[in-house]
Amino acid sequence: MGINIKSITENYRERIQRLALFDPLFRLQNKKSKDNSDKIIDYHSLGLLALLFFFENMLMRNRKTGVKELAEFFHEINQGEMDLGLEDFEKVARTIIETFRPPSGKRSYRSFYNWETRREEIVQYSILKADKSDIKGNTQYYTLDEQGLELVFATKEYFSEFQLSINQLVLRKQLEKGEFVNALRQIDEMTIDVTNLKDRIINIKHEIQRNIVSDETYKRYKRIIDDVNLRLVRESGEFEELRAFVRETRERLGHELNEEKDRKTYELIVKIDRELGEVHNEHKKLLQESIILKTSALQAAQESLYYVGIDSFNFNQEITSRLISSPLPLEASRRLIEPFLFIERFETWSPLTVFSAQRIEEESKEDKAKEFPELYDEELGDLDKIIQRKNFRRIMEMTLEIMGDEREITLREIVKYMKEDKEYTKLLGHRSFYDFWIILHQRSPLIVEVFDDEEGVPLFREATNLLKGKIERLVATEIKGIINEDNRYSIGNIKLKLEEKKNDVS
Repeated sequence: MGINIKSITENYRERIQRLALFDPLFRLQNKKSKDNSDKIIDYHSLGLLALLFFFENMLMRNRKTGVKELAEFFHEINQGEMDLGLEDFEKVARTIIETFRPPSGKRSYRSFYNWETRREEIVQYSILKADKSDIKGNTQYYTLDEQGLELVFATKEYFSEFQLSINQLVLRKQLEKGEFVNALRQIDEMTIDVTNLKDRIINIKHEIQRNIVSDETYKRYKRIIDDVNLRLVRESGEFEELRAFVRETRERLGHELNEEKDRKTYELIVKIDRELGEVHNEHKKLLQESIILKTSALQAAQESLYYVGIDSFNFNQEITSRLISSPLPLEASRRLIEPFLFIERFETWSPLTVFSAQRIEEESKEDKAKEFPELYDEELGDLDKIIQRKNFRRIMEMTLEIMGDEREITLREIVKYMKEDKEYTKLLGHRSFYDFWIILHQRSPLIVEVFDDEEGVPLFREATNLLKGKIERLVATEIKGIINEDNRYSIGNIKLKLEEKKNDVS
């Protein structure tokens, strides 16, 4: 399939106009004026600061901003970086304002060859415009023009951060208008956005592993990951709505295939449905990756930060020798060791609780099809083993669903996922869930193809049948941490690993 030249050159003029907005900054960069210490004045960075200065004053509803006010701002922010006085900064401010708004008052322009229309054209732009003026003081004030605001916004990071959300909105409008060809191109741009977001998450993961050396750094990265995760959740919801809209459109057009034009339109919507589904699947993987990053990576970083603190703290030197080598008053000694003592706990029971209101609940009428069947005896008989075997199969299905394409996962990540899913939350209070992990850890490694018949029904037969021909064995290893998400049960954290089946080489 060849490249569509028309789609490449489409809106070429608008793209050039956006590039032209940066021309004044580059003209400032080429200036070679020097300060009083014979150093080149960085007009380029001062030009950007000027734009931000005018933008901030617009937000504050301050309309009296001119050369003098800009020079005072430069003088205040300088703090010895450039060897310039207030009068020198007035000259700099006047030069920058004249660059953004020529003294003639005419709009700036750029000539270019338009590859879409195949002719020479001109784009005009205005960064600053005249605002109020003080006739008595002979002072002119300025404010950002519409394209000056575009230039400020183009330097803000959130435009790239929310590019996928913006493309989702554009795609919805195109679908509503029936612009299916443009919608396909919009989906291609969304694919690039998802790829860029994937690279960003990978970079964050690497930065967490390298850079967390203090609690402040840990909190900053935690906030970044929370923001990414929240945005991914919102985007995922928008994807669901878009796909539902596409499916409805596809179903509606499927009944109107009377003409060739209708058939081509239907083929386009089928292609949109397929490609949008592919982008959505990649985005769901990113959402799962961000959840893992939020739990495992940050937890590992926090633990490493804790052990760094432990290693740097010498108990014998800081506490023991301090108490022994230099005798302290009794009260001072208590203050020194107090942080290492247990908090005082006191439990009591009031007889008045006997007379408190009792909760009387009717048997739940909700569908319990997805809950685990209850066992009847602590000592498992054959009937209870059959029930437990079905429970274990359900737990394995749920675990594989959460893991997706991964081959390793921790019990803490599984419990975290279950708490966010209403379907699985109530299963955390069922004993079979904890029996599964305890017995699996006791029997690890569990060979998928081999079972011992324990006077009845092997508990893991149905669970491991799901994995026959795919992996060789299950390995459950205990790792640090205690999970107590349910009031009745607590369990140590476990890492589950699915080891691939190795092909024999003759």
